[in-house]
Amino acid sequence: MRVVLAEDLFLLRDGLVRLLQAHGFEIAAAVESGPELAAALAELDPDVAVVDVRLPPTHTDEGLQCALDARRRRPGLPVLVLSQHVEQLYARELLADGTGGIGYLLKDRVFDAEQFVDAVRRVAAGGTAMDPQVIQQLLARQSGDDRPLARLTPREREVLELMAQGRSNAAIAGKLVVTERAIAKHTANIFAKLGLEVSDDDNRRVLAVLAYLDHGR
Repeated sequence: MRVVLAEDLFLLRDGLVRLLQAHGFEIAAAVESGPELAAALAELDPDVAVVDVRLPPTHTDEGLQCALDARRRRPGLPVLVLSQHVEQLYARELLADGTGGIGYLLKDRVFDAEQFVDAVRRVAAGGTAMDPQVIQQLLARQSGDDRPLARLTPREREVLELMAQGRSNAAIAGKLVVTERAIAKHTANIFAKLGLEVSDDDNRRVLAVLAYLDHGR
């Protein structure tokens, strides 16, 4: 599996390269700036991109902008964002197209190698890997009784956040200590209240919910 990695801090970049290689990934490129990332994504056609948000030269949002541009050229390109910050505008745009694997992890909340490697593999396979804090910040943008999200019960909101992390109904049931049948009922209610068609594809289901929330601002 070929990875393009973008991280401006040398020690972290080198550590990520060594970690991914130790787990069988091929590092197609490991770059430190926005222009280098743009060129690597355009030329190397990786299986997944792992990108920091803030890269040189401006240290603002080059990483996410490069990822968005690359996905416009290659729809569905799997992208895992690894950052210290939640850039809501670009994160929501990245999530909203509903195609391909997407992940957004916060650096200081990645606690072990297996967690990170699993996230990379899941995104590369077309799934999602979302930090709960990222989801909470994105969902927090929805407010007001006139918004469909306000129709959800507290339990349904809890299920929605776990769905958005990429968890299956079985995993959500285990987390909330309820039956899988109960989660299926909550899921059906969520889709009905948000006006979304139920799908058997968990990952596309999550992306559809996030896309809806994005366009419903």
